[in-house]
Amino acid sequence: MDEIRVGVIGVGYLGKFHAEKYAAMDNVRLVGVADIDQSRAEDLAARLGSRAYAHYLDLLSHVDAVSIVVPTESHFSVGLECLNHGVDVLIEKPMTATLEQADKLIDVAESRDRILQVGHLERFNPAVLALKDVITNPMFIEAHRLSIFKDRSTDVSVVLDLMIHDIDIILNIVKSEIQSIHAAGVPVICEHADIANVRLQFESGCVANVTASRISTKNQRKIRLFQKDAYISVDFTTREITLIRRDENNSDSLVPGTDFQQLSFTEADVLENELASYIQAVRTRNAPVVSGHAGRKALAVALDIMDQVAAAIEKYL
Repeated sequence: MDEIRVGVIGVGYLGKFHAEKYAAMDNVRLVGVADIDQSRAEDLAARLGSRAYAHYLDLLSHVDAVSIVVPTESHFSVGLECLNHGVDVLIEKPMTATLEQADKLIDVAESRDRILQVGHLERFNPAVLALKDVITNPMFIEAHRLSIFKDRSTDVSVVLDLMIHDIDIILNIVKSEIQSIHAAGVPVICEHADIANVRLQFESGCVANVTASRISTKNQRKIRLFQKDAYISVDFTTREITLIRRDENNSDSLVPGTDFQQLSFTEADVLENELASYIQAVRTRNAPVVSGHAGRKALAVALDIMDQVAAAIEKYL
């Protein structure tokens, strides 16, 4: 397969960036974009030298692969149509609204030999990619993902909006099954929870404490990991890693008896990395970095957290 023909379904805030990245890629042709707002699709298509489609179904016979960047409640129906038309799919997180829908997409993708990638963007953050070289067996993890309020993605809980990023990363790091989940959350502004916290206990003994909020006074995306002989801090925004390791021969460090390192990856384009990885999977027919199974696993934990939060809120009210 030489030139990969791609389309983007849903070109709102995030979808337009997908289209722009594809349009700039070598050996990739942005065939078209589709959106329920026809004028928005037409404006973007004209700017990128592509074509606007009134309905995404009209696009499918002209492409090899698509990005699906529509509201969560439409992920399943749009994804299923694309897969049944023989088109490879990158579907934004959360993968679907239910586990049954996720299972169906996985089954159809596998039966039709289609690529199904889930858009967990942070997996392609170079600071996260670098963790594989330093993490061995984390025993405590603390993650904070705080955001100044934006009138976007408020149709879902903060768990599916923000926390699911850290859930996916933690599940990929900790090679152990979850033993227990204890969650709490509060809807402050929106109908769904705007702030949530969860404690994940793994069978290995690792504990992860994860907080997500979309009504913060500042933006923060950090994760801290503690393991034998090492402390690792990752700032997703600045794409920096702080690494402190035990080194009894070093007395001049900020923390005596340790080796202190600061790693920076400021030049990377995370979305470009994600889409390039997807195109590579389409071209080679190899499994994507974030498979449907990985997306489903993160969704299962997120839905469990949401159930606990909803039950606690109902009891409190």
